[in-house]
Amino acid sequence: MAKYIILDTETTGTEEEDRIIQLGYIVLGSRPIEVYNEFCSTDIDIKFGAMEVHGITPEMLENKAKCTELPSYKRLLELNSEENYIIIHNAPFDLTMLEKEGFETKMKVIDTLRVAKHILPDEEAHRLQYFRYKMEIYKEEQKEAQALGIVVKAHDAIGDVLILKLFLSRLKQLVLEKFPDDNPVEKMVDLTSTPILITTFKFGKHKGKEIKDIVSEDSGYLRWMLKSMDNLDEDLRYSINFALEG
Repeated sequence: MAKYIILDTETTGTEEEDRIIQLGYIVLGSRPIEVYNEFCSTDIDIKFGAMEVHGITPEMLENKAKCTELPSYKRLLELNSEENYIIIHNAPFDLTMLEKEGFETKMKVIDTLRVAKHILPDEEAHRLQYFRYKMEIYKEEQKEAQALGIVVKAHDAIGDVLILKLFLSRLKQLVLEKFPDDNPVEKMVDLTSTPILITTFKFGKHKGKEIKDIVSEDSGYLRWMLKSMDNLDEDLRYSINFALEG
């Protein structure tokens, strides 16, 4: 029977050298539901910007095991098979961090951030905390937390996992409404790997303009972006190429 791993990490920062310092996830599809939430040590100092977000200090990591030595990490390795699903909000970030610890997922990936961008393209933001309030998830999370023995804390790995579990239920229903003939779980897997077609610029000198209009007005700028901006968002790159070729 397939299992669904809803996961989040906290890290020393967001750069190449940064590493995981907290691993939290729940496993659905087993009885009882498994809950893991562990701190781990690393040789990389926690950046102050990261500390500001998650509140994890060096003292909290003293005498903690390395990530690969955690029971939660070892259990994740056991769960890492093609029949299971791993659900993450902004999956590339957490999966990249796990790869630094030697973990390469074989599971089917559902990135709820990408799915939300497909299903709710007009939202002003797609952050998990945004949906926590927009969808009034905060009204339900305490009851859910008590049932699972989880303490809710914003930006804490296991706290975010709890919110993600509730958000996933909402998202699954929205996917079912938009694609009634598809299995909603498999459709979310599909949407995770499907490029998002962006129609409007949200930054820069062309903010608010339709990309198709910029093609006729300033195509040179778009071609410059493709050539010169190495960190260009992959969906925006796809959308610009789509518009230029259209």
